[in-house]
Amino acid sequence: MLEEYADILTVEEACEALRVGHNAMYELLNSGKLHAYKNGRVWRIPKISIQKFVLENAKIN
Repeated sequence: MLEEYADILTVEEACEALRVGHNAMYELLNSGKLHAYKNGRVWRIPKISIQKFVLENAKIN
């Protein structure tokens, strides 16, 4: 999962990976639902955070 991405993603890359828009991504980041950190004013999202987010929120029967 997400092999084509670097270990740390930008907001744009994370939007592409999760197939969500910028507003939805910033909602996830600001609410703490997606774990990330800020480098100055710029969000950086570890790839492992996206993987955990997907696995925890997947509705698998």
